[in-house]
Amino acid sequence: MTEPGKTEPRSATRTFISGWRTAPAARALAVAMALATAAGPAAVAPAQAQSKPRGLPIIRDTEIEQLMRDYAQPILKAAGLAKQNVKVVVLNDRAFNAFVMDGRHIFINTGALFDAKTPNEVIGVFAHETGHLAGGHLLKLREQLATAQTASIVALLLGVGAAVAGARAGSGGGNIGAAAIMAPQQAIQRTLLAYVRTQEDSADHAGARFLNATGQSGRGMLELFKRLSSESLFNSRFIDPYMQSHPMPAERVAALETLVRASPHFNAKDSDALQARHDMMRAKLSGFLERPDTVARRYPLGDHSLPARYARAISAYRHSDLRQAVAQIDALIAAQPANPYFYELKGQALLEGGRATDAVAPLRQAAQLSRNAPLIQIMLAQALIGTNNKQTAEEAVALLRSALLREPEVPEAYSQLAMAYGRKGDLAQADLAAAQAAFNRGDMMTARQLASRAKSRLPIGSPAWVQADDIVNLKPNAKN
Repeated sequence: MTEPGKTEPRSATRTFISGWRTAPAARALAVAMALATAAGPAAVAPAQAQSKPRGLPIIRDTEIEQLMRDYAQPILKAAGLAKQNVKVVVLNDRAFNAFVMDGRHIFINTGALFDAKTPNEVIGVFAHETGHLAGGHLLKLREQLATAQTASIVALLLGVGAAVAGARAGSGGGNIGAAAIMAPQQAIQRTLLAYVRTQEDSADHAGARFLNATGQSGRGMLELFKRLSSESLFNSRFIDPYMQSHPMPAERVAALETLVRASPHFNAKDSDALQARHDMMRAKLSGFLERPDTVARRYPLGDHSLPARYARAISAYRHSDLRQAVAQIDALIAAQPANPYFYELKGQALLEGGRATDAVAPLRQAAQLSRNAPLIQIMLAQALIGTNNKQTAEEAVALLRSALLREPEVPEAYSQLAMAYGRKGDLAQADLAAAQAAFNRGDMMTARQLASRAKSRLPIGSPAWVQADDIVNLKPNAKN
Protein backbone atom coordinates (compact mmCIF):
# COMPACT_ATOMS: atom_id res chain seq x y z
CA MET A 1 0.00 0.00 0.00
CA THR A 2 1.42 3.35 -1.01
CA GLU A 3 1.77 6.04 1.60
CA PRO A 4 -0.23 9.25 1.01
CA GLY A 5 1.54 11.84 -1.07
CA LYS A 6 3.74 9.39 -2.99
CA THR A 7 3.54 9.82 -6.75
CA GLU A 8 3.95 6.12 -7.53
CA PRO A 9 2.45 3.08 -5.82
CA ARG A 10 4.66 0.56 -4.04
CA SER A 11 3.40 -2.16 -6.32
CA ALA A 12 0.99 -2.66 -9.14
CA THR A 13 -2.45 -1.87 -7.86
CA ARG A 14 -3.61 -4.53 -5.44
CA THR A 15 -3.56 -1.90 -2.74
CA PHE A 16 -2.67 1.59 -3.78
CA ILE A 17 -3.62 5.21 -3.44
CA SER A 18 -4.60 7.14 -6.52
CA GLY A 19 -5.57 10.74 -7.07
CA TRP A 20 -9.29 11.52 -7.09
CA ARG A 21 -9.90 14.67 -9.05
CA THR A 22 -12.86 16.72 -7.90
CA ALA A 23 -14.45 19.82 -9.32
CA PRO A 24 -13.94 23.04 -7.29
CA ALA A 25 -17.69 23.25 -6.64
CA ALA A 26 -17.63 19.82 -5.03
CA ARG A 27 -14.67 20.82 -2.86
CA ALA A 28 -16.54 23.87 -1.63
CA LEU A 29 -19.62 21.76 -1.05
CA ALA A 30 -17.68 19.26 1.05
CA VAL A 31 -16.52 22.05 3.34
CA ALA A 32 -19.94 23.60 3.69
CA MET A 33 -21.99 20.46 4.05
CA ALA A 34 -19.98 18.37 6.47
CA LEU A 35 -22.36 15.57 5.60
CA ALA A 36 -20.48 13.18 7.84
CA THR A 37 -21.53 10.59 10.30
CA ALA A 38 -19.30 11.79 13.11
CA ALA A 39 -19.78 14.91 15.20
CA GLY A 40 -18.90 18.31 13.77
CA PRO A 41 -15.09 18.59 14.15
CA ALA A 42 -14.34 15.50 12.04
CA ALA A 43 -16.32 16.89 9.14
CA VAL A 44 -13.41 19.00 7.94
CA ALA A 45 -11.46 15.87 6.98
CA PRO A 46 -12.77 15.65 3.38
CA ALA A 47 -11.73 19.21 2.63
CA GLN A 48 -8.32 18.64 4.16
CA ALA A 49 -7.85 15.46 2.18
CA GLN A 50 -8.76 17.18 -1.06
CA SER A 51 -6.26 19.93 -0.48
CA LYS A 52 -3.56 17.40 -1.41
CA PRO A 53 -2.13 18.22 -4.85
CA ARG A 54 -3.11 14.86 -6.34
CA GLY A 55 -6.53 14.69 -4.76
CA LEU A 56 -8.04 12.48 -2.13
CA PRO A 57 -5.82 9.71 -0.64
CA ILE A 58 -7.84 6.82 -2.03
CA ILE A 59 -7.07 3.23 -1.05
CA ARG A 60 -7.79 0.57 -3.66
CA ASP A 61 -8.00 -3.04 -2.57
CA THR A 62 -10.07 -5.85 -4.06
CA GLU A 63 -10.83 -7.57 -0.75
CA ILE A 64 -11.89 -4.40 1.05
CA GLU A 65 -13.88 -3.03 -1.88
CA GLN A 66 -15.83 -6.27 -2.26
CA LEU A 67 -16.69 -6.20 1.44
CA MET A 68 -17.82 -2.57 1.18
CA ARG A 69 -20.04 -3.46 -1.79
CA ASP A 70 -21.60 -6.31 0.18
CA TYR A 71 -22.29 -3.92 3.05
CA ALA A 72 -23.75 -1.16 0.90
CA GLN A 73 -25.74 -2.89 -1.84
CA PRO A 74 -28.74 -4.05 0.23
CA ILE A 75 -29.07 -0.55 1.69
CA LEU A 76 -28.82 1.12 -1.71
CA LYS A 77 -31.41 -1.29 -3.09
CA ALA A 78 -33.80 -0.48 -0.25
CA ALA A 79 -33.31 3.21 -1.01
CA GLY A 80 -34.09 2.71 -4.69
CA LEU A 81 -30.51 3.53 -5.72
CA ALA A 82 -29.34 0.09 -6.85
CA LYS A 83 -29.21 1.12 -10.52
CA GLN A 84 -27.28 4.35 -9.94
CA ASN A 85 -23.93 2.56 -9.65
CA VAL A 86 -23.08 4.18 -6.32
CA LYS A 87 -19.54 3.20 -5.28
CA VAL A 88 -17.90 3.18 -1.87
CA VAL A 89 -14.50 4.88 -1.80
CA VAL A 90 -12.09 4.23 1.08
CA LEU A 91 -9.82 7.11 2.12
CA ASN A 92 -6.54 6.76 3.99
CA ASP A 93 -7.45 9.04 6.89
CA ARG A 94 -7.39 7.89 10.51
CA ALA A 95 -10.08 10.38 11.59
CA PHE A 96 -13.56 8.92 11.95
CA ASN A 97 -15.58 10.21 9.01
CA ALA A 98 -17.89 9.27 6.17
CA PHE A 99 -19.52 11.64 3.69
CA VAL A 100 -21.03 12.10 0.25
CA MET A 101 -20.08 14.74 -2.31
CA ASP A 102 -22.08 13.68 -5.33
CA GLY A 103 -24.76 11.18 -6.20
CA ARG A 104 -22.35 8.42 -7.19
CA HIS A 105 -19.92 7.91 -4.30
CA ILE A 106 -19.95 7.28 -0.57
CA PHE A 107 -16.59 8.11 1.00
CA ILE A 108 -15.48 6.43 4.21
CA ASN A 109 -12.23 6.92 6.11
CA THR A 110 -10.06 4.05 7.28
CA GLY A 111 -10.57 5.57 10.74
CA ALA A 112 -14.25 4.62 10.56
CA LEU A 113 -13.36 1.07 9.50
CA PHE A 114 -10.77 0.75 12.27
CA ASP A 115 -13.23 2.02 14.89
CA ALA A 116 -16.20 -0.08 13.76
CA LYS A 117 -16.10 -3.34 15.71
CA THR A 118 -18.87 -5.07 13.75
CA PRO A 119 -20.13 -5.07 10.16
CA ASN A 120 -23.43 -3.66 11.42
CA GLU A 121 -21.68 -0.48 12.55
CA VAL A 122 -20.27 0.19 9.08
CA ILE A 123 -23.59 -0.76 7.49
CA GLY A 124 -25.24 1.79 9.78
CA VAL A 125 -22.84 4.45 8.51
CA PHE A 126 -23.71 3.55 4.92
CA ALA A 127 -27.42 3.65 5.78
CA HIS A 128 -27.01 7.20 7.10
CA GLU A 129 -25.03 8.38 4.08
CA THR A 130 -27.52 6.70 1.74
CA GLY A 131 -30.16 8.77 3.52
CA HIS A 132 -28.38 11.87 2.25
CA LEU A 133 -28.30 10.50 -1.29
CA ALA A 134 -31.93 9.37 -1.30
CA GLY A 135 -33.07 12.66 0.23
CA GLY A 136 -31.42 14.72 -2.50
CA HIS A 137 -29.57 16.66 0.21
CA LEU A 138 -26.67 17.56 -2.07
CA LEU A 139 -28.87 19.38 -4.59
CA LYS A 140 -30.95 21.01 -1.87
CA LEU A 141 -27.86 22.23 -0.04
CA ARG A 142 -26.42 23.67 -3.23
CA GLU A 143 -29.59 25.74 -3.47
CA GLN A 144 -29.23 26.81 0.16
CA LEU A 145 -25.58 27.74 -0.43
CA ALA A 146 -26.53 29.83 -3.44
CA THR A 147 -29.17 31.63 -1.37
CA ALA A 148 -26.74 32.11 1.50
CA GLN A 149 -24.10 33.48 -0.85
CA THR A 150 -26.52 36.06 -2.23
CA ALA A 151 -27.61 37.05 1.27
CA SER A 152 -23.98 37.25 2.36
CA ILE A 153 -23.12 39.64 -0.46
CA VAL A 154 -26.10 41.84 0.37
CA ALA A 155 -25.13 41.81 4.06
CA LEU A 156 -21.56 42.70 3.17
CA LEU A 157 -22.64 45.66 1.04
CA LEU A 158 -24.96 46.92 3.77
CA GLY A 159 -22.17 46.53 6.31
CA VAL A 160 -19.74 48.47 4.13
CA GLY A 161 -22.32 51.21 3.78
CA ALA A 162 -22.75 51.36 7.54
CA ALA A 163 -18.99 51.49 8.01
CA VAL A 164 -18.67 54.42 5.62
CA ALA A 165 -21.54 56.25 7.32
CA GLY A 166 -20.03 55.54 10.73
CA ALA A 167 -16.63 56.79 9.68
CA ARG A 168 -18.17 60.08 8.56
CA ALA A 169 -20.03 60.39 11.86
CA GLY A 170 -16.96 59.97 14.05
CA SER A 171 -14.16 57.72 15.25
CA GLY A 172 -16.50 55.16 16.82
CA GLY A 173 -18.25 54.49 13.56
CA GLY A 174 -15.75 51.84 12.48
CA ASN A 175 -16.87 49.51 15.26
CA ILE A 176 -20.49 50.08 14.34
CA GLY A 177 -19.68 49.25 10.72
CA ALA A 178 -17.83 46.07 11.70
CA ALA A 179 -20.79 44.95 13.81
CA ALA A 180 -23.12 45.71 10.91
CA ILE A 181 -21.03 43.42 8.70
CA MET A 182 -20.58 40.59 11.20
CA ALA A 183 -24.11 40.30 12.60
CA PRO A 184 -25.85 39.40 9.30
CA GLN A 185 -22.99 37.06 8.38
CA GLN A 186 -23.39 35.17 11.65
CA ALA A 187 -27.15 34.97 11.19
CA ILE A 188 -26.68 33.55 7.70
CA GLN A 189 -24.18 31.02 9.01
CA ARG A 190 -26.53 29.92 11.77
CA THR A 191 -29.38 29.51 9.31
CA LEU A 192 -27.25 27.40 6.98
CA LEU A 193 -25.94 25.19 9.78
CA ALA A 194 -29.47 24.73 11.14
CA TYR A 195 -30.51 23.54 7.68
CA VAL A 196 -27.65 21.01 7.60
CA ARG A 197 -28.56 19.78 11.09
CA THR A 198 -32.06 19.12 9.79
CA GLN A 199 -30.57 17.09 6.94
CA GLU A 200 -28.50 15.05 9.39
CA ASP A 201 -31.59 14.21 11.42
CA SER A 202 -33.43 13.30 8.22
CA ALA A 203 -30.56 11.03 7.15
CA ASP A 204 -30.65 9.26 10.53
CA HIS A 205 -34.36 8.53 10.10
CA ALA A 206 -33.94 7.41 6.50
CA GLY A 207 -31.00 5.20 7.45
CA ALA A 208 -33.08 3.51 10.13
CA ARG A 209 -35.82 2.83 7.56
CA PHE A 210 -33.35 1.28 5.12
CA LEU A 211 -31.91 -0.96 7.83
CA ASN A 212 -35.38 -2.06 8.82
CA ALA A 213 -36.33 -2.74 5.20
CA THR A 214 -33.31 -5.04 4.80
CA GLY A 215 -33.97 -6.88 8.08
CA GLN A 216 -30.85 -5.43 9.70
CA SER A 217 -30.46 -3.91 13.11
CA GLY A 218 -29.83 -0.25 13.85
CA ARG A 219 -27.94 -1.31 16.99
CA GLY A 220 -24.54 -0.91 15.32
CA MET A 221 -25.29 2.65 14.22
CA LEU A 222 -26.59 3.45 17.70
CA GLU A 223 -23.60 1.98 19.53
CA LEU A 224 -21.19 3.71 17.20
CA PHE A 225 -22.87 7.07 17.77
CA LYS A 226 -22.85 6.43 21.50
CA ARG A 227 -19.08 5.92 21.45
CA LEU A 228 -18.60 9.06 19.40
CA SER A 229 -20.93 10.92 21.75
CA SER A 230 -18.97 9.96 24.86
CA GLU A 231 -15.67 10.87 23.19
CA SER A 232 -16.94 14.34 22.22
CA LEU A 233 -19.05 14.97 25.33
CA PHE A 234 -16.43 17.04 27.15
CA ASN A 235 -15.77 19.29 24.18
CA SER A 236 -19.44 19.63 23.25
CA ARG A 237 -20.26 21.10 26.66
CA PHE A 238 -18.52 24.27 25.55
CA ILE A 239 -19.80 24.42 21.98
CA ASP A 240 -22.69 26.58 20.83
CA PRO A 241 -25.20 23.96 19.59
CA TYR A 242 -26.39 26.34 16.89
CA MET A 243 -22.88 26.59 15.44
CA GLN A 244 -22.56 22.88 14.70
CA SER A 245 -23.38 21.21 11.42
CA HIS A 246 -24.65 18.11 13.22
CA PRO A 247 -27.20 17.72 16.03
CA MET A 248 -25.67 17.77 19.50
CA PRO A 249 -24.40 14.22 20.25
CA ALA A 250 -26.63 13.51 23.27
CA GLU A 251 -29.74 14.72 21.48
CA ARG A 252 -28.90 12.81 18.34
CA VAL A 253 -28.18 9.55 20.19
CA ALA A 254 -31.39 9.82 22.23
CA ALA A 255 -33.50 10.37 19.12
CA LEU A 256 -31.75 7.55 17.26
CA GLU A 257 -32.13 5.12 20.16
CA THR A 258 -35.89 5.65 20.28
CA LEU A 259 -36.03 5.13 16.52
CA VAL A 260 -33.97 1.95 16.18
CA ARG A 261 -35.30 0.21 19.30
CA ALA A 262 -38.77 0.34 17.76
CA SER A 263 -37.56 -1.91 14.91
CA PRO A 264 -38.47 -5.63 15.05
CA HIS A 265 -34.92 -6.31 13.82
CA PHE A 266 -33.14 -4.50 16.66
CA ASN A 267 -31.67 -7.75 18.03
CA ALA A 268 -30.61 -9.11 14.63
CA LYS A 269 -26.89 -9.96 14.49
CA ASP A 270 -24.27 -10.15 11.77
CA SER A 271 -23.48 -13.63 10.50
CA ASP A 272 -20.27 -15.26 11.71
CA ALA A 273 -18.95 -15.30 8.14
CA LEU A 274 -19.51 -11.57 7.69
CA GLN A 275 -17.93 -10.79 11.06
CA ALA A 276 -14.91 -12.87 10.06
CA ARG A 277 -14.51 -10.87 6.83
CA HIS A 278 -14.84 -7.66 8.82
CA ASP A 279 -12.10 -8.73 11.22
CA MET A 280 -9.83 -9.65 8.31
CA MET A 281 -10.43 -6.26 6.71
CA ARG A 282 -9.42 -4.45 9.90
CA ALA A 283 -6.35 -6.68 10.23
CA LYS A 284 -5.31 -5.88 6.65
CA LEU A 285 -5.64 -2.14 7.24
CA SER A 286 -3.57 -2.45 10.40
CA GLY A 287 -0.83 -4.44 8.67
CA PHE A 288 -0.55 -2.00 5.78
CA LEU A 289 -1.09 1.31 7.52
CA GLU A 290 0.25 0.97 11.05
CA ARG A 291 3.78 0.79 12.40
CA PRO A 292 5.18 -2.67 13.25
CA ASP A 293 5.16 -1.97 16.99
CA THR A 294 1.52 -0.87 16.78
CA VAL A 295 0.60 -4.03 14.86
CA ALA A 296 2.47 -6.13 17.45
CA ARG A 297 0.51 -4.52 20.29
CA ARG A 298 -2.81 -4.86 18.49
CA TYR A 299 -2.11 -8.45 17.38
CA PRO A 300 0.42 -10.00 19.84
CA LEU A 301 2.19 -13.27 19.08
CA GLY A 302 -0.03 -15.06 21.53
CA ASP A 303 -3.04 -14.30 19.32
CA HIS A 304 -3.28 -17.20 16.86
CA SER A 305 -6.49 -16.06 15.17
CA LEU A 306 -6.49 -15.74 11.40
CA PRO A 307 -6.87 -11.91 11.46
CA ALA A 308 -3.89 -11.61 13.82
CA ARG A 309 -1.75 -13.85 11.60
CA TYR A 310 -2.88 -11.84 8.56
CA ALA A 311 -1.88 -8.53 10.10
CA ARG A 312 1.50 -9.84 11.28
CA ALA A 313 2.26 -11.39 7.87
CA ILE A 314 1.52 -8.10 6.09
CA SER A 315 3.60 -6.15 8.59
CA ALA A 316 6.46 -8.64 8.23
CA TYR A 317 6.61 -8.30 4.45
CA ARG A 318 6.50 -4.53 4.65
CA HIS A 319 9.05 -4.06 7.42
CA SER A 320 10.95 -7.29 7.99
CA ASP A 321 12.61 -10.24 6.29
CA LEU A 322 10.90 -11.36 3.05
CA ARG A 323 11.65 -15.03 3.71
CA GLN A 324 9.96 -14.83 7.11
CA ALA A 325 6.99 -12.99 5.60
CA VAL A 326 6.52 -15.56 2.82
CA ALA A 327 6.61 -18.37 5.38
CA GLN A 328 3.82 -16.67 7.33
CA ILE A 329 1.79 -16.12 4.16
CA ASP A 330 2.26 -19.76 3.14
CA ALA A 331 0.83 -20.77 6.54
CA LEU A 332 -2.20 -18.60 5.80
CA ILE A 333 -2.62 -20.26 2.41
CA ALA A 334 -2.43 -23.69 4.06
CA ALA A 335 -5.23 -22.60 6.44
CA GLN A 336 -7.45 -21.28 3.63
CA PRO A 337 -6.23 -22.60 0.26
CA ALA A 338 -9.21 -21.10 -1.60
CA ASN A 339 -8.65 -17.55 -0.32
CA PRO A 340 -7.49 -15.44 -3.31
CA TYR A 341 -6.21 -12.61 -1.15
CA PHE A 342 -3.55 -14.75 0.53
CA TYR A 343 -2.11 -15.65 -2.89
CA GLU A 344 -2.38 -12.02 -3.86
CA LEU A 345 -0.42 -10.99 -0.76
CA LYS A 346 2.28 -13.54 -1.50
CA GLY A 347 2.57 -12.32 -5.07
CA GLN A 348 2.81 -8.71 -3.95
CA ALA A 349 5.47 -9.50 -1.36
CA LEU A 350 7.58 -11.38 -3.93
CA LEU A 351 7.07 -8.72 -6.59
CA GLU A 352 8.10 -5.91 -4.30
CA GLY A 353 11.01 -8.05 -3.11
CA GLY A 354 12.41 -8.06 -6.66
CA ARG A 355 11.27 -11.59 -7.46
CA ALA A 356 8.85 -10.93 -10.31
CA THR A 357 9.19 -14.40 -11.84
CA ASP A 358 8.33 -16.07 -8.53
CA ALA A 359 5.37 -13.70 -8.09
CA VAL A 360 3.64 -14.86 -11.29
CA ALA A 361 2.35 -18.22 -10.00
CA PRO A 362 0.62 -16.97 -6.82
CA LEU A 363 -0.82 -14.01 -8.70
CA ARG A 364 -2.21 -16.32 -11.38
CA GLN A 365 -3.88 -18.30 -8.61
CA ALA A 366 -5.23 -15.09 -7.04
CA ALA A 367 -6.65 -13.95 -10.37
CA GLN A 368 -8.31 -17.30 -10.96
CA LEU A 369 -9.83 -17.55 -7.48
CA SER A 370 -11.04 -13.94 -7.59
CA ARG A 371 -12.65 -14.46 -11.02
CA ASN A 372 -10.16 -12.11 -12.63
CA ALA A 373 -10.58 -9.13 -10.34
CA PRO A 374 -9.16 -6.21 -12.35
CA LEU A 375 -6.79 -4.91 -9.66
CA ILE A 376 -5.28 -8.37 -9.30
CA GLN A 377 -5.01 -8.69 -13.08
CA ILE A 378 -3.05 -5.44 -13.12
CA MET A 379 -0.60 -6.75 -10.54
CA LEU A 380 -0.21 -10.03 -12.41
CA ALA A 381 0.54 -8.04 -15.56
CA GLN A 382 3.22 -6.09 -13.68
CA ALA A 383 4.85 -9.33 -12.58
CA LEU A 384 4.78 -10.63 -16.16
CA ILE A 385 6.36 -7.41 -17.41
CA GLY A 386 9.02 -7.77 -14.74
CA THR A 387 10.17 -11.08 -16.23
CA ASN A 388 11.54 -9.14 -19.25
CA ASN A 389 10.11 -11.63 -21.69
CA LYS A 390 8.48 -10.62 -24.96
CA GLN A 391 6.02 -13.51 -24.82
CA THR A 392 4.85 -12.61 -21.32
CA ALA A 393 4.54 -8.99 -22.45
CA GLU A 394 1.85 -10.14 -24.91
CA GLU A 395 -0.06 -11.75 -22.05
CA ALA A 396 0.40 -8.61 -19.91
CA VAL A 397 -1.16 -6.46 -22.63
CA ALA A 398 -4.20 -8.76 -22.79
CA LEU A 399 -4.59 -8.70 -18.99
CA LEU A 400 -4.30 -4.93 -18.80
CA ARG A 401 -6.75 -4.40 -21.63
CA SER A 402 -9.23 -6.66 -19.85
CA ALA A 403 -8.72 -4.88 -16.51
CA LEU A 404 -9.09 -1.42 -18.05
CA LEU A 405 -12.49 -2.31 -19.49
CA ARG A 406 -13.71 -2.46 -15.86
CA GLU A 407 -11.26 0.01 -14.28
CA PRO A 408 -10.76 2.68 -16.97
CA GLU A 409 -9.45 5.41 -14.66
CA VAL A 410 -6.44 3.70 -13.08
CA PRO A 411 -3.29 5.62 -14.10
CA GLU A 412 -0.98 2.81 -13.00
CA ALA A 413 -2.69 0.34 -15.32
CA TYR A 414 -1.92 2.58 -18.29
CA SER A 415 1.66 3.01 -17.10
CA GLN A 416 2.06 -0.78 -16.98
CA LEU A 417 0.43 -1.03 -20.41
CA ALA A 418 2.96 1.44 -21.79
CA MET A 419 5.79 -0.72 -20.45
CA ALA A 420 4.23 -3.88 -21.86
CA TYR A 421 3.96 -2.32 -25.31
CA GLY A 422 7.52 -1.10 -24.94
CA ARG A 423 8.69 -4.66 -24.24
CA LYS A 424 6.93 -5.69 -27.47
CA GLY A 425 8.57 -2.87 -29.41
CA ASP A 426 5.23 -1.20 -30.21
CA LEU A 427 6.30 2.38 -29.51
CA ALA A 428 3.14 4.00 -30.89
CA GLN A 429 0.86 2.11 -28.53
CA ALA A 430 3.37 2.63 -25.71
CA ASP A 431 3.17 6.41 -26.24
CA LEU A 432 -0.63 6.31 -26.32
CA ALA A 433 -0.84 4.30 -23.08
CA ALA A 434 1.64 6.64 -21.38
CA ALA A 435 -0.47 9.60 -22.55
CA GLN A 436 -3.58 8.01 -21.07
CA ALA A 437 -1.73 7.46 -17.79
CA ALA A 438 -0.72 11.13 -17.67
CA PHE A 439 -4.26 12.16 -18.57
CA ASN A 440 -5.73 10.15 -15.68
CA ARG A 441 -3.17 11.69 -13.32
CA GLY A 442 -4.29 15.13 -14.45
CA ASP A 443 -0.94 15.97 -16.10
CA MET A 444 -2.39 17.39 -19.30
CA MET A 445 0.85 18.89 -20.64
CA THR A 446 2.61 15.51 -20.60
CA ALA A 447 -0.50 13.76 -21.89
CA ARG A 448 -0.69 16.03 -24.94
CA GLN A 449 3.03 15.68 -25.68
CA LEU A 450 2.87 11.89 -25.57
CA ALA A 451 -0.40 11.74 -27.49
CA SER A 452 1.03 13.99 -30.19
CA ARG A 453 4.03 11.68 -30.56
CA ALA A 454 1.71 8.67 -30.66
CA LYS A 455 -0.30 10.29 -33.48
CA SER A 456 2.84 10.67 -35.56
CA ARG A 457 3.46 6.92 -35.28
CA LEU A 458 -0.10 5.64 -35.74
CA PRO A 459 -2.08 5.14 -38.98
CA ILE A 460 -4.17 8.25 -39.56
CA GLY A 461 -7.82 7.64 -38.75
CA SER A 462 -7.23 4.38 -36.84
CA PRO A 463 -9.03 3.93 -33.47
CA ALA A 464 -5.76 4.47 -31.58
CA TRP A 465 -5.00 7.60 -33.63
CA VAL A 466 -8.46 8.96 -32.81
CA GLN A 467 -7.86 8.33 -29.08
CA ALA A 468 -4.57 10.18 -29.24
CA ASP A 469 -6.18 13.02 -31.20
CA ASP A 470 -8.90 13.35 -28.56
CA ILE A 471 -6.26 13.88 -25.87
CA VAL A 472 -4.31 16.39 -27.97
CA ASN A 473 -7.43 18.47 -28.65
CA LEU A 474 -9.05 18.17 -25.24
CA LYS A 475 -10.04 21.50 -23.72
CA PRO A 476 -7.95 22.47 -20.63
CA ASN A 477 -10.74 22.00 -18.06
CA ALA A 478 -12.37 18.93 -19.57
CA LYS A 479 -10.70 16.51 -17.13
CA ASN A 480 -12.34 18.22 -14.17
